[in-house]
Amino acid sequence: MAEAAWSTDTGEAVYRSRDPVRNLRLRVHLQRITSSNYLHYQPAAQPGKDLIDLATFRPHPTASGHRPDEDEEEEAVIGWQEKLFSQFEVDLYQNEAACQSPLDHQYHQEILKLEDSDGRKNRRIFTYTDSDRFTNLEKHCQKMTTAASEMPSFLVERMANVRRRRQDRRGMLGYKKYEHVLCTLKVDSNGVIAVKPDFTGLKGPYRIETEGEKPELWKYTIDNVSSLAQPEEEEREQRVFKDLYGRHKEYLSSLVGTDFETTVPGALRLFVNGEVVSAQGYEYDNLYVHFFVELPTTNWSSPVFQQLSGITQTCATKSLGMDKVAYFSYPFTFEASFLHEDESAGALPEWPVLYCEVRSLDFWQRYRVEGYGAVVLPATPGAHTLRVSTWRPLELGTVAELRRFFIGGSLELEDLSYVRIPGTFKGERLSRFGLRTETTGIVTFRLHCLQQSRAFMESSSLRKRMRSVLDRLEGFSQQSSIHNVLEAFRRARRRMQEARESLPQDLVSPSGAMVR
Repeated sequence: MAEAAWSTDTGEAVYRSRDPVRNLRLRVHLQRITSSNYLHYQPAAQPGKDLIDLATFRPHPTASGHRPDEDEEEEAVIGWQEKLFSQFEVDLYQNEAACQSPLDHQYHQEILKLEDSDGRKNRRIFTYTDSDRFTNLEKHCQKMTTAASEMPSFLVERMANVRRRRQDRRGMLGYKKYEHVLCTLKVDSNGVIAVKPDFTGLKGPYRIETEGEKPELWKYTIDNVSSLAQPEEEEREQRVFKDLYGRHKEYLSSLVGTDFETTVPGALRLFVNGEVVSAQGYEYDNLYVHFFVELPTTNWSSPVFQQLSGITQTCATKSLGMDKVAYFSYPFTFEASFLHEDESAGALPEWPVLYCEVRSLDFWQRYRVEGYGAVVLPATPGAHTLRVSTWRPLELGTVAELRRFFIGGSLELEDLSYVRIPGTFKGERLSRFGLRTETTGIVTFRLHCLQQSRAFMESSSLRKRMRSVLDRLEGFSQQSSIHNVLEAFRRARRRMQEARESLPQDLVSPSGAMVR
């Protein structure tokens, strides 16, 4: 009966195993099929059949039952990282003067022990381990086609040799002309085993055609002959893995917690996941933003480990239309708690404020203040995009601008809360008379706000109390919107006043109206 057809699929197969890789055993069977005389014979192809039937070239035993040549067939069972020396390595390491590394001396001792015994059992099949100096040329040569007969050019081989020298300064063992890679085995720490080519199994054997004056045809098979685990061992292994997974699950549960964390009665928790998106419209390049969150002194608190400030990286600007924009994409997060204690219906809760300061950095590592800004955090949960307009103190005169350009010094605020209402202010009216400012650019923030409260989980009286707080927060949000509109109206009015002051006096009437 004819044997199975040749297996032409020499691709890599990937397996996963929980067993230690030291238990893996491969059996490689190598057999000569023809001599050079048979390779010249190519029978006509028939539909549904292979070109050459393996049974045609099967060596026939003699009358005594032995094959004509014992060197025509060889079989070896190999374990993971098991070393089988080739004849070239035996000749090389027998000479102690050729040994350079500690591994070479170890191989020298092992070969001497082999010589003292019956010698090496393998004749054609040998192995290279991770510690050897062997480097597969095909691993470093990039093929241009999918043809199996493609041979690397002289330049490709030289470039591959350069890559090998980068990985291993020592030489390469063996002769590529007389060596053929039968199987490559790779294992990683996750138990993934890659075999190239795949185990033979029910497929046909693989073929090798040697070159030279006397070409020959060989076939070989690769089988997994690892011993199966006993039922008692499998059961014990399952118990170990179950215990390991159980302990890992308990560890994760201890980190997350089993109970849902709730707030104390009458409290409101605020979580903000924010991002400093960009800054645009500033005079100089290489911008960075210093920001912090100010909590009201009454009824607000934050965890001890909480950091309420941050500084972005220095970012070069890009031209976007008429403006230069610096994209930061700098994330930040913080948490705060509000505890309502005032029962009066008219009390309006204060809300945290986000302050920002934009600075520029020059070639000599000197910074300039580009602008200050502040915005009240949104009182409603959800996603919000805030565009904070900034300004900077202005010192009149050419000398001040020259100092700012060459030296980097400029007017600064000692207290950043002065941008809005200083925390130390106790009066009824805040006067900024005499402070000259200049409108600069805009900083864009993207905020995702989350509020947590037990308003809908407690008794009716507490629910009513907390509901009034939430309603007043909504009114506070509307009041903040009205404040922003009034602030924009005041800025527009101030710009009109500055424009009128810049016009010649004969074009302005005593009442302040422009004269045509």
